Amino acid sequence: MSDFPSRTVRPLRRAGFPPAPFWKSLGLHLLIPFFLAAGMGLAYLGAFAQPEPDHLQVAVVGAAPQSQVFAQALNDKALGKLDVRTVADAASARSLIADREIAAAYEAGPEGATLYVASAASDTTASVVQKIFLPIAYGEHLPLKVEDVVTPGGHDPTAQGLFFLLVALSVGGYSCAIAISVVAARVGVLWRMAISVLSAAVIAGIGVTVAGPVYSVIDHNEWGIWLLAWLYDLAIILIGVGLHPVLRQWTTPTLTLLFVMLNFTSSGGIFTADLVPPFFAGLSTFWNGSAWLHAAQTLSYFPGLDFWTDGLKLGLWAAAGALLVMLTHQWSVRRTRLADELARVREEEEGVAA
Repeated sequence: MSDFPSRTVRPLRRAGFPPAPFWKSLGLHLLIPFFLAAGMGLAYLGAFAQPEPDHLQVAVVGAAPQSQVFAQALNDKALGKLDVRTVADAASARSLIADREIAAAYEAGPEGATLYVASAASDTTASVVQKIFLPIAYGEHLPLKVEDVVTPGGHDPTAQGLFFLLVALSVGGYSCAIAISVVAARVGVLWRMAISVLSAAVIAGIGVTVAGPVYSVIDHNEWGIWLLAWLYDLAIILIGVGLHPVLRQWTTPTLTLLFVMLNFTSSGGIFTADLVPPFFAGLSTFWNGSAWLHAAQTLSYFPGLDFWTDGLKLGLWAAAGALLVMLTHQWSVRRTRLADELARVREEEEGVAA
């Protein structure tokens, strides 16, 4: 006889078609990835697939009547794409570019032509205006020289380092919002807000440290950029913490929609508002990513320019996040109180029936 106890061996059952609850659960779980795939494709391809100028501000250098005629002809030919003005001399053109009032200026002389740009504002815009004016110079048999009025730092030749820092701050911010919402859901609302404030400061510090001492993308005004990054991340975290009691598992895709799909495409980090469709250009006027990037660029590459409007936008976003936290907290408290009262009424009815 065998030393092992006998046991009943059940025959293997061939797997049949999964029941309806399986498909329902699978569909609900796949809905978020499908939403993210569609949203990312629509946002990024919609904003970046076919960039073209839309009222791009440029200038023609020269006070002579010929310059004014040339500027008007260029404006008429590129109707809606370029807004062309004339400036008296090259010094005026450089000043307007350094003040971020125009994207480029074109000056034609007897021996050659010069195109003034600011790659620190946008390397892609500088490339686009070169493609516009290069055929014009060649058509006049003039060699074209490009003068970069405001250049980025030596460790950030494409001037996109700050945009990549924006990406890091955004991902860190909304990830932190989810963590705080899950772990700190049972503590008081003031504790949640205090944790959000401290977490935003840490994320901003990590980002500025990596962009500054580690990779030297930021080599001055570190504390100013850190303060802007803290305010930017604080808004994202507070909005996420505020949305979580209502949206639950849909909080992450909603934050991805707000601070990835719509945020990065309207920030001006890849293409400025002058080169994207009107929807994304409109978002750039008030979205927090655009405000942060414009202010950080000003601190890094355009000293002396005001950025209080950008700071105000970031502050308003943070204030809206704090207000959202308070409102959804009150909503959650009221919902819990109503649920408790309903449960108590049911217990009393069951007791009477018994």
